[in-house]
Amino acid sequence: MDSKSKFMRTLLFSIAFLTLQTFLGQDKTPNIILMIGDGMGLSQISAGMYANDNSTALEGFEYVGLSKTHALNQLITDSAASGTAMACGVKTLNGVIGIDGRNNKHISILELYKEKGYATGLLATSSIAHATPASFYAKVHSRRQYEDIALQLSEHNVDLFVGGGKDFFLEREDKRNLIDEMTQHTFVNNLEEFKKSSADKIGFLTYGEEPPPKRLGRAPALEDIVETSLQKMKAKETPFFMMIEGSQIDWGGHDNDTDYIISEFQEFNLTIQKVLDYAKANGNTLVIVTADHETGGFAITGGSLKRSRVKGSFNSKGHSATMVPVFSYGPNSDLFAGIYENTAIFDKMLITLKGATE
Repeated sequence: MDSKSKFMRTLLFSIAFLTLQTFLGQDKTPNIILMIGDGMGLSQISAGMYANDNSTALEGFEYVGLSKTHALNQLITDSAASGTAMACGVKTLNGVIGIDGRNNKHISILELYKEKGYATGLLATSSIAHATPASFYAKVHSRRQYEDIALQLSEHNVDLFVGGGKDFFLEREDKRNLIDEMTQHTFVNNLEEFKKSSADKIGFLTYGEEPPPKRLGRAPALEDIVETSLQKMKAKETPFFMMIEGSQIDWGGHDNDTDYIISEFQEFNLTIQKVLDYAKANGNTLVIVTADHETGGFAITGGSLKRSRVKGSFNSKGHSATMVPVFSYGPNSDLFAGIYENTAIFDKMLITLKGATE
């Protein structure tokens, strides 16, 4: 066989091999990382950016869209209704998780991905039983049913979860010890134990109740939790779905506290950069960063770009109905451009799942 024939055979073999990889789904099974900055409207992002030397990791994303956040019957949503919209693809009443306005329970995008063999993770700087993370695994009529929500998590098959709320698993009215009952999970008590654990399923309940603000010493840092979680997901050698919430940007808005908002956003921004770096190195990870709603009617009213200082004002202690941005990077990221209902975030993640499993 002459050299030209050998070259052509090698070329054809390479093309066939790449085609086979695609056919087997190697290029069709992206990881999905959904990051939710609770209460993080455009003003919160802008304030955090200006206070961070006029820079944010969000500038590294490929597409930007806008999400309409209203609830089923109210213009202003809460985190339960908006979390359910993104997690389950349906509008519902404020305060309700995983159940629509006709009392139908809905499977979440995390559960759908789990059914298709994905590993799953939930990480939050709030309690793990708080409204947003709960929207991905619980079905309750009131977000305040914390013990019921914790019970549903204990019966769920989420591979990895990190957040506060340990008391909802231990200090219960029914006297049950849900941690002891979760025999499939290994529970760790600190970041070092989390890093060292090789367990297939891990729970890390960081605080008894709600974790404190970052500026008051909340630990471990979200970016460190996420970095470790990504390493564990990668080690599973299977595609994964992960939801990461920067929960307390919202609480700064409720407190009408600009410094609180900025300190929480800055930690979330560091985490976004970790995730984006992972996605760029991996090459097959879809990252979506958005908010469930804006909080506080926050506006930037002054400051100094040179000194990275921001002054703000508020017109509410609650949420507002303004649209929130959606940033996306990676496979199918173009789907997230445009203006759409928050339920469409579920739809677009579902399209990615169907493309991965057809």
